[in-house]
Amino acid sequence: KIFQAVVSCVGRDGTIYIIPKSFEIELNKLMTEIQSNFKCLGLLEPYCWKKGEACVVRGSDTMWYRGKVVEPGGSTLQVQYIDHGCIERIPQCHLYPTTLYTAVPPFCIPCQLYKTVPIGNFWQQDAVDCLQELLTNEEVEIHVQELPDNPWGKLSISLYFGGMSLSSFMAYQKYCVAEDCQDVSELELLEGDIPVPPSYMLPPLPIPGDTFPVRVTHLVSPKEVYICLDPSTNLVKQSATEGDANCDSELESLDEALKWCNKSVESFPFLTHFRTEMPCLVEYQDGLWYRAKLLSIEEFDPVKILVQFVDYGSFSVVPTSRLRHIPYHLLKYPVQAVRALLAGFKPALYDKNVKRIPYCPEWSVEALWAMMECVEGKQLSASILALSPEVTISLYEDDQNLVHMKLIEMGLAELDE
Repeated sequence: KIFQAVVSCVGRDGTIYIIPKSFEIELNKLMTEIQSNFKCLGLLEPYCWKKGEACVVRGSDTMWYRGKVVEPGGSTLQVQYIDHGCIERIPQCHLYPTTLYTAVPPFCIPCQLYKTVPIGNFWQQDAVDCLQELLTNEEVEIHVQELPDNPWGKLSISLYFGGMSLSSFMAYQKYCVAEDCQDVSELELLEGDIPVPPSYMLPPLPIPGDTFPVRVTHLVSPKEVYICLDPSTNLVKQSATEGDANCDSELESLDEALKWCNKSVESFPFLTHFRTEMPCLVEYQDGLWYRAKLLSIEEFDPVKILVQFVDYGSFSVVPTSRLRHIPYHLLKYPVQAVRALLAGFKPALYDKNVKRIPYCPEWSVEALWAMMECVEGKQLSASILALSPEVTISLYEDDQNLVHMKLIEMGLAELDE
């Protein structure tokens, strides 16, 4: 069963208390009735409270709520608000014993995450703090997985907030181990049902020493670029060497496959489970969807994910509403953008008065702009010098001059022997 609910409280032990949206009208009617019946102060004379005894509680908002004594003793008692789940220490003068509403079941349901084991077998304080911050008073989607053994036990659920699986999110934050949080129905990919999508394939690289045509699709710094090998190559020919090429429905190229996906993208489920390097489709600023992979969670409220577009090399931080499952056949095409380091030059001497690239301060911003001017939109050629530890290339203009010579002429770089 799937339904919408509001999280009323997260207990100190990590119990998640939810109020189904369908209960709201009845709960509001009961609250109105309680307010009309109790217009007095709390019980002022001495009273011998018992554990489990029903009462009404005067909250900090001066409203009366149904309660249950959890722990009697002293001038304050530990009381649970039975329609919201939270437990507080309450002075006796803010309580009143009553059996008026004991026939009405509690409106909140205690829940636990299905097949999710907290680190150390109980929710640590920082994990509880995270759950409270994420969920309290938020509307969520509940997927019932298992009913409790007894009527007072916890419902086992999968919980989704903003389209994201709570179990996956907490596992990503290293608060727990989610044994089986994936909902298979949401992971049905077009060409086969697999629990975890495989990684993208890298394209076959030319033999070191050979010269081959390339385009630069993204610059990280003047020294670190992403290149696209021979853009006219039909990628199906490459993927056919991996076998099972007929699974791509005879689509002639990655471009055609992506055009087809963009027409039917509404039928692909949104991502609800996240792991580093996970392949996915991401909506770009132009409204089209492209192949990408997840890198990290950058923001938490709302959740935003750092992704890399694998066929270009560029990066973007996007909300979860712009992430969808990728059809399996799109993984059969090798990525088009390959990360490469350029050989033969190094940054000019550091000048603190010159504006630097924040994430790569050895290079000036001017050097980055100059390199962009040299390579942007141009057909270039390259030669591989080394494949490991990193792909290292010499990059040439169409007249066979090394691209970086312009930076050296401008004093933005130096030759590196």
